[in-house]
This record gives sequence, C-alpha cells and structure tokens, in this order.
Amino acid sequence: MIFKLIKTLFAVAAIFAIALYYQELWPFWPILLIAIVYSLLILLLSTNVQFNFFVKAYNKNPDYPQNSVALSFDDGPVENTLKILDILDEHNAKAAFFCIGRNIKKHPEIFQEIIKRGHVVGNHTYSHTRKMGFLSTESVLKEIQQCDQIAEKIGEIKLNLFRPPFGIINPKTKRALQKTGHQVIGWNNRPYDAVTKSSSKILNRITKDLKRGDLILLHDNMPKTAPILEQLLVVLKQRNFSTVRPDKLFDIHAYN
Repeated sequence: MIFKLIKTLFAVAAIFAIALYYQELWPFWPILLIAIVYSLLILLLSTNVQFNFFVKAYNKNPDYPQNSVALSFDDGPVENTLKILDILDEHNAKAAFFCIGRNIKKHPEIFQEIIKRGHVVGNHTYSHTRKMGFLSTESVLKEIQQCDQIAEKIGEIKLNLFRPPFGIINPKTKRALQKTGHQVIGWNNRPYDAVTKSSSKILNRITKDLKRGDLILLHDNMPKTAPILEQLLVVLKQRNFSTVRPDKLFDIHAYN
C-alpha cells in the first residue's frame, strides 16, 4: 500500500515536471532529480529487511515476556555447523539455521542433525546468489521453491520461515513470497561477522546494546563463529539472558 502510494506520488510529480518542461516553463533537471531520488529511495528500502517496506518481516520482539534473545545462523549447513551445534548443546541453547538449498544437498546429514537437536531451520534460497536484487520474480520464486523441495526431501519438513540473502526485499521478492506464503525473518542485531576479522569487535557489537527480544544474526560457515558463540553464551548467562528460537520469539509456525 505504501509502495503504491510512493509510486503514485513520484509518477504525478514526474508527469507535472515533464508537462512544465515541454511548455518551456521548467528546465530538464527537475525531471532527472525526481528519477534519481525515486531510484535511490527504492534502492535503500530494498536493501534492508528491517524497514518492513515491501513485506512484513519479524526483526525483534521487545515485548517478549521472558528475558530472552534469539540466535540465528545463515549460510549453512557446512562442516563448521557441527561445532556450532555442540556448543549450543553444551549451553542448552536453541537457535534457527537459515540454510542454503545447495548446502543442504551437499550436507544432508548435517541438515538432519540440526533438526534432530531441536533447532529450527528456514529457507535461505537455493544458491544465495549475489544477483538476488536483480532476479526476476520467476527466478526468485525458483530459488525459494528449490530450497523448499530439498529441505522437504531430506528433512521431511515443509519450511515456513524465509530469510532473504543480504536482507534484500524488493517488489519481485515480494511477489514471489506472495505465492509461497513464507514468513519473513529479519534481524535487529547484526555484528557483520562475515566481513569483520576481529572476534572481539564482533562480540562487542552483539553485546554492547543487547536487549530483551533481540534477534542476532551470525554465520555458521565462518570458522570464527564457534569461539565467538562460546563467549557470547557465557555473556548471556552473566546478564541473565536465556535463548529462544525465533519462531517462539514471534509466536509463529516454523513449518507448514
């Protein structure tokens, strides 16, 4: 609804500017400015799932009744995922794993182990392509459905949770999700562990403003994640935080 309103307002402004330009009452630059501002606005709103602009995404729940935070891991399953699972077990912690379809296919036994140990799994597309923001609706739909099909075949579950690669949600992704019906899971605590070398910086980013109902984003395909997780769980215990799966945090169904 808001997207349609923005499109309409910019379209009206563009038509008005063009009309004045052809009547030689305005120069050309206002038309160009309108186009640039519109493009930049849509780009900004598309690259952050937390804006909830094109679709509703679950990012945090400060009203959760317990002093809990949710842990989530992207881009697995990989061999390193097993280390993550062992650490979570040691601390009696539960988490969500947003899995890439081709990685599920490559490591089916690890995918099954995630489920077996009581964690929730979600859809993170089949290939996690860097071209995600430029795919057609049909291509996005195929990415989501392929991951669903592999997860159902190997895990015997029908995924309901979806996390977009890079947090990109645009009109094409919106249309694809309208067809699949997935619930979109974002985050509000992102330490950029995939691009930051310093483990201490990553841990500090997570913990410095940690609040009840926060949803933390980490990556189980990064070797440094396991030791960071070990330290994080100790800090959580010291601050009297418990962990909860995202589906419990938001009171939504993990599977269909």
